[in-house]
Amino acid sequence: MAVTINKDTCTGCGACIDCCPVEALTMVSDKATVDADTCVDCGACIDECPVEAISL
Repeated sequence: MAVTINKDTCTGCGACIDCCPVEALTMVSDKATVDADTCVDCGACIDECPVEAISL
């Protein structure tokens, strides 16, 4: 199971992109997007998101 990103809350700051150890997060249309097949559920992005738009 991969993390979930709330597109309504995501501000597109990119903080989660830089901290992902497996590069599962990318920006699409100025919002963070997760590749569920790559995500390892480490939770690093959850702690980095300043608007709490990411959850497990």
